[in-house]
Amino acid sequence: MMSDESAADDHDAQRLAGDVAIVTGASSGIGEATAEALADAGASVVLAARRADELEALADRIESAGGDALVVPTDVTDEDDIDSLVDATTDEYGRIDILVNNAGVMLLEPLERADRSNLRQMVEVNLLGLMNLTHAVLPVMQEQESGHIVNVSSVAGRRASADSSGYNATKFGVNAFTEAVRQEVTTQGIRTTVIEPGAVDTELATHVPDEQVLERFAEMDLPMLHPDDIARGIVYATSQPARVDVNELLIRPTGQDI
Repeated sequence: MMSDESAADDHDAQRLAGDVAIVTGASSGIGEATAEALADAGASVVLAARRADELEALADRIESAGGDALVVPTDVTDEDDIDSLVDATTDEYGRIDILVNNAGVMLLEPLERADRSNLRQMVEVNLLGLMNLTHAVLPVMQEQESGHIVNVSSVAGRRASADSSGYNATKFGVNAFTEAVRQEVTTQGIRTTVIEPGAVDTELATHVPDEQVLERFAEMDLPMLHPDDIARGIVYATSQPARVDVNELLIRPTGQDI
């Protein structure tokens, strides 16, 4: 006979059973951890990123653990790729319950030394890609009269700082976009959550093109979260009862004072 504790563990493991989740930026970091966590909770996960080899390896791990994963290589700055991702998901599963807009780049540099192409790339990946994919997924969720849009922002979406003007602009934009969409769709059974991580140990910092900024990062010695810490927050938000909409989660490492 199953113990109460075992039964509870089994229930927790299947709390997203039957759900279909798209995760962008799934080839590493927060996206990779989130895909695995959603699959562990019972969801079928659609893995989207540019690096197909990493996605295939992740799908193998998920499926080896008894989960279900579909690989759809995607560049979120390409509108045809976005439409193909949504079509592939609905063709395979017939629905989209969770969208995790996680793909992002962090090209920090003082504006006076900034490369305009870096500013453009952050807007196209962090903000416009997120907006376009949400736009593409929304009609599916509206037809279902249910769904959950999770947008990964940053503490940089709340607090501006020097050398981060372009990145700040995109993350402030993510927060504003998410709140406006929430007001539009909350009466349609669709929930929204903005996730604002503090310092997380991912490859994101390796994107920084400015050597002086990189040096200052190295000297700061910030405490770091693990990607799994953010993934657990996303599973928490998406597994609440339909009456509960966790609109915002700010997650800093203990000891980060900025």
